[in-house]
Amino acid sequence: MSAFTLPGFDLDRFVRATLDEDLGTGLPGGGHDVTAESVIPADARFSGVMDSRDAITVAGLPIAIAFFRALDPDMKIELLAEDGQQVPAGSDLMRLEGNARAMLTGERSALNTVQHLSGIATLTRTYADAMGATGARLLDTRKTIPGLRMLEKYAVRMGGGTNHRMGLWDAAMIKDNHVLVAGDVGEAVRRARAAGVKDVICEVDRLDQIEPALAAGASHILLDNMDADTLRKAVQIVAGRAVTEASGGITLDTIAAKAASGVDFVSVGRLTQSAPAADIGLDFTPL
Repeated sequence: MSAFTLPGFDLDRFVRATLDEDLGTGLPGGGHDVTAESVIPADARFSGVMDSRDAITVAGLPIAIAFFRALDPDMKIELLAEDGQQVPAGSDLMRLEGNARAMLTGERSALNTVQHLSGIATLTRTYADAMGATGARLLDTRKTIPGLRMLEKYAVRMGGGTNHRMGLWDAAMIKDNHVLVAGDVGEAVRRARAAGVKDVICEVDRLDQIEPALAAGASHILLDNMDADTLRKAVQIVAGRAVTEASGGITLDTIAAKAASGVDFVSVGRLTQSAPAADIGLDFTPL
């Protein structure tokens, strides 16, 4: 269906499941677009233009194409922008020509996806730019919509961000509840290391927790809800023995100072948790 690929993401299955949801496939009376079928002749053709009403960073166009191709394999599609590109308000993103029913049936699924992913990419670009030339890198988190993680983290990359761990499987992250059971930070990290975990991220909210975490083998220190001055002290204590990350309460007003503290990364859950959808439309013309 499409050359677009992401590790761990099945584009064809995503497109089919999304369209099936909208069409009510498997439900009594479902499985078709009643409006398009009752109003639009089967052989009618449309041309269409997808455009952005705001200045955005684009993400999700190949997925939109996959929706339309699933419904009309012969649809003519011209890409006018690329994922990761920053475009001004009023920019055309894609031109379409094909079966009118297919365009109308796929319109909402395609737009919802591009609006959501472009919203994430645009917000990520805003935070990345606000960090300035500090050398720190912007991270996302696992605060994603269930089922959309691979796409949302892809959108973060398109916006200039870097992905944190992809899930529960690719790194250990020791947080307060793990410490509560283990007894202390050092013991929690030791248990993860003893289990053979290579990458061990340890969250600390006090400076005195850093040395025990490092001594036990933490490879990544997550500095939780610390102001810029405290972050600088933390970076001095770590002294390059582990990766450092500022996390918690990061806003556009505070990110530059926290990034300038010397940390390697700054993570922002809002990138995927609450990015506003980009204002993108799709206008049709009968042929």
